[in-house]
Amino acid sequence: MWRRSYLTFMQQDEELKEMLRDLVWLNAVIATELIQITENTSMILRKTAPPEACITEHAALRATALDIADRYRPGTTLRQHVEKHQ
Repeated sequence: MWRRSYLTFMQQDEELKEMLRDLVWLNAVIATELIQITENTSMILRKTAPPEACITEHAALRATALDIADRYRPGTTLRQHVEKHQ
């Protein structure tokens, strides 16, 4: 009986870890897309490229989000997709 409970717990624990990996990856997708939307909106409103400081900071934020996504969901196309934005 205890063995079955332990196995059920381990399965639930693994499912929870998998769900958290998915959520971390999804949040990275949302973050990188929001950064791009911000840059695009800024460019439209200013009728010129965003300030260089913003572009530099956004690149650092993107890199951090991508590193987090790769840590928990390696091998997705997110990095390739985001690199096309730049």
